[in-house]
Amino acid sequence: MNGWGAALAAVLPSIGVGLLFWYVMRAVVNADRTERAALARMDAEESRAAAAGVPVRDDTVKNSDS
Repeated sequence: MNGWGAALAAVLPSIGVGLLFWYVMRAVVNADRTERAALARMDAEESRAAAAGVPVRDDTVKNSDS
């Protein structure tokens, strides 16, 4: 290999790992943003229901064994 080919071969794995890291981190940040938006919508809905005096349905599962 000539000088440029060897340099490219040495840098290419680092670029690939960097791109993979960027893609995974972007997915994590987007998932966090989506979850925060969903929680904010749920909190707003609960606040509106409480202000209107409507009971809010509790979807949490209660374990009677504990």
